[in-house]
Amino acid sequence: MSCFTRRLARFGRSSVVGAVAIAATGSTFLCSDNNSSFSVTARVPLPLQDSHCSLLHGLFQQKLPISDEYGILPLSSYRVSPVPSSDISSKDTSGDVVSDEGSKPSGCFGRDTIANAAAKVGPAVVNIAVPQGFHGVTTGRSIGSGTIINQDGTILTCAHVVVDFQGARSSTKGKIEITLQDGRTFEGILVNADLHSDIAIVKINSETPLPEAKLGSSSRLRPGDWVIAMGCPLSLQNTVTAGIVSCVDRKSSDLGFSGLPRDYLQTDCAVNMGNSGGPLVNMDGEVVGVNIMKVLAADGLSFSVPIDSVCKIIEHFKKRGRVVRPWLGLRMLDLNEMIIAQLKKRDASFPNVSKGILVPMVTPGSPGDRAGFRPGDVVIEFDGKPVESMKEVIEVMSDRVGVPMKVVVKRASDILVTLTVTPEESNFEL
Repeated sequence: MSCFTRRLARFGRSSVVGAVAIAATGSTFLCSDNNSSFSVTARVPLPLQDSHCSLLHGLFQQKLPISDEYGILPLSSYRVSPVPSSDISSKDTSGDVVSDEGSKPSGCFGRDTIANAAAKVGPAVVNIAVPQGFHGVTTGRSIGSGTIINQDGTILTCAHVVVDFQGARSSTKGKIEITLQDGRTFEGILVNADLHSDIAIVKINSETPLPEAKLGSSSRLRPGDWVIAMGCPLSLQNTVTAGIVSCVDRKSSDLGFSGLPRDYLQTDCAVNMGNSGGPLVNMDGEVVGVNIMKVLAADGLSFSVPIDSVCKIIEHFKKRGRVVRPWLGLRMLDLNEMIIAQLKKRDASFPNVSKGILVPMVTPGSPGDRAGFRPGDVVIEFDGKPVESMKEVIEVMSDRVGVPMKVVVKRASDILVTLTVTPEESNFEL
């Protein structure tokens, strides 16, 4: 055992943590000297799960309007201790002196970078629990997470945590219990919820100002950027996990979802049921996404709603009390050089374009059908603006339901046609 002690002393603090981590997982730590060797094995029994955890798994599969064709399931508070003053003035592992704020030179990633980012958002992360029952008998709880985004008690979370969806309508699951990281408990009131994006706003009332998290920008994220996921997975409050951004624009169609197109942030952060509604945070301590789901029985495949999309949804809530989505009834496909080359090979009369949006299908009786769209049209201008992607069309339409718009399309043999289409409000179910 003296060998183990001497080596720990020589390895330093980080190695001690590593040895403890290995032992905690029930693995074997080997130590050898010139004339002796030994192994230490530690096994820690798994804690019992709360009785409602297995019930939640069943509730998610049965009630949520989200396909599990690919094994994708929704994820249905955080506490941070202040940075010790002794660490703030000490040197980091590279030998650089950390400033009074615990910051590092721009572009450097230090040992406290993740901890400092989590500390900024942590006090604003809450635990959400909604008792579930049948004919007045409580059978479990729907658990999730949320983030206070305003000192007045406005909380951002996932809709499936607090709402039951029946078709295009929704109703509150029950009494919403909000627990802050300091232990205070409030009763939340559902303010708004959107079925398609799975985003909801809950409000609590407090006599004193509440901590709030700063919203960042998801458009600045790149694959490989460090992020952290915060919340209360499996009712384990005040949990933080770290990872990287795997993809910044994962399409809902890639995940097997039908209906309106949506984009997600894909990360490899460890998230589980109970993380739903919790924040995805960048290294500046800003919320860049809302954790919403993971791939069942897969590691490192979790998804979040980008905060830029969430901000637009919040603006819709403030303006109309709901999210208004214009509908044209057109199936669209963004064109690139490879797709264009394949289409030209199949049909020599395909329009000579280098970019644009192909319309492979038109829904009968839809606004697009009435406007004169045909399968095979390539949209090159929308409402007077050149467009190259569906995302640009959606941005141009915004919430302008009932407003006529001029669309320029190019057809076979390079025939240009100008159409006038009037979007209707979408009322699809997922």
